[in-house]
Amino acid sequence: MFEVLYSTGIRRSELVALTLSDVDARGGCAFVRQGKGKKDRVIPIGERALRWLERHREEVREAWCIDPQEQALFVDPDGSAPSADAVSQRVRKVFDQLGIRQPGACHLFRHTMATEMLNHGADVRYVQEMLGHARLDTTQIYTHVSITKLKAVHAATHPGATLKSSGKVKPPNSDHEDQEAYNGGDESKPGDNDGRALR
Repeated sequence: MFEVLYSTGIRRSELVALTLSDVDARGGCAFVRQGKGKKDRVIPIGERALRWLERHREEVREAWCIDPQEQALFVDPDGSAPSADAVSQRVRKVFDQLGIRQPGACHLFRHTMATEMLNHGADVRYVQEMLGHARLDTTQIYTHVSITKLKAVHAATHPGATLKSSGKVKPPNSDHEDQEAYNGGDESKPGDNDGRALR
């Protein structure tokens, strides 16, 4: 259950609504029915989550499911589909044991999935599709979090991102002659004027 939340970023209400036929293990995708705004969508689901789902179906669901006609992917020990609140309580219990105090429970998986995808280069429009957001600006709240990673990459790779403590400024893509003129010549000192103009 936790792996599905993390892999797909679906809402808790969408998780408990999943049926056995909604997950295509061979195709690596899940069909989310009647998500927020009553919209359906198809989203990818990772191999690790699929592996855990396989174990869940074989080791847990088979033992708990009483009614052979029950189609819910996840069931409680009494054989019925769990409520969204019940899922939140399970997640919060585990988070408390791990010392995770942030509010949100299930939403933390959704938040983490979106942030990780953006940090690793995903286009925000693809993340929007994963999350099922009708408006792009709703998804863009996650870009404010991932800007920290972007700033770190910028500082590490852009030659003008930080001030140098010593040495001459090297203009980008300059040949030796232009660089010498830019720096005022190798032998020039402040106040010297050998007739060359900086340009």
